[in-house]
Amino acid sequence: MPRPLHAVVDLAALSLNLALLGRHAGDARVMAVAKADAYGHGLQRCLPALRRSDGLAVVEMGQALRIREAGFSGTVLLLEGAFGEVELALCARHGLATVVHEAAQLEQLQRVRLPRPLQVWLKMNSGMNRLGFPMEAFRRARGALEGHANVASVVLMTHFACADQPGGVTDALALFERACAGTQLARSCANSAALLRHPATRGDWVRPGIALYGASPFEDSDAAGSLGLRPVMTLLSEVIAVQALERGDAVGYGGSFVAEGPMRVGIVACGYADGYPRHAPTGTPVVVAGVTTRTLGRVSMDLLAVDLTPLPGAGVGAPVQLWGPDLPVDSVARAAGTAGYELLCALAPRVPVSVAPAPD
Repeated sequence: MPRPLHAVVDLAALSLNLALLGRHAGDARVMAVAKADAYGHGLQRCLPALRRSDGLAVVEMGQALRIREAGFSGTVLLLEGAFGEVELALCARHGLATVVHEAAQLEQLQRVRLPRPLQVWLKMNSGMNRLGFPMEAFRRARGALEGHANVASVVLMTHFACADQPGGVTDALALFERACAGTQLARSCANSAALLRHPATRGDWVRPGIALYGASPFEDSDAAGSLGLRPVMTLLSEVIAVQALERGDAVGYGGSFVAEGPMRVGIVACGYADGYPRHAPTGTPVVVAGVTTRTLGRVSMDLLAVDLTPLPGAGVGAPVQLWGPDLPVDSVARAAGTAGYELLCALAPRVPVSVAPAPD
């Protein structure tokens, strides 16, 4: 028997999430963000569901080329842009779109000779202070790109730092609209949070990421209950040992959890080497045999401990859901002081993954 830890990627859920976000998008086209290997779900696994989008956005050239090799004919966008003239040439050869977010990229695009022009997404810094031109430089860059021999078309874009907060897009959107004044070029600024809560940000292209995979971009909203999203990844294991504790007995490295009285502890085949957060404290929710209970003590490399007090009949072989339909990944992430994004992206290569296909 193999180690009982495995993940399931549900393509039907991914298809439903994409359709729901498409309805929020209205007339805007949907650029499905599939960076970080589709947020840890596996880009190649997810392509059958994601190919219904208008475009796919990634970071690495290798992933962009694999999307083309798989036969996807929509827009494929490099979110950090092309790294060097060789990658610009590959963009031209394979019909890839590229972000231009700083002066050296712009100069390189103007200088190189390409076999055919590219679609360029020109990025403005509207307050994130990560990638993008400040307003005046953005306007100058827009003028330099329009009509250039290497440029087939231009999309104007920005990225919101606080779209998950009330009123969090107001100033950034106003700044972006001022920078885009006087042009009819296509625009893109809505991430998952903006798409779901700020319809004024839709523009011509929306760029949902985390919501596609069934996690919430908001701390105050449940993905399934409030937003209608379905979790795409389920992480499953089993209890592989049971320990009987007496008052004063400790659990795990450092003895950080001490029993206040007699109790049973289940040991689960999952640890931080599998992608479960090491910093998840005692009390992090976990579902055992359909009942929500809690973790105990420190998560170790290959194992974690769970409280079997609510499950007197549970023993070795009891099914465990670390996250999935019965336990949102966001709930686990909140308990561990992080975000669902991190947990999904951290799934380790050693964890076997199966695919639940989407219906035809």
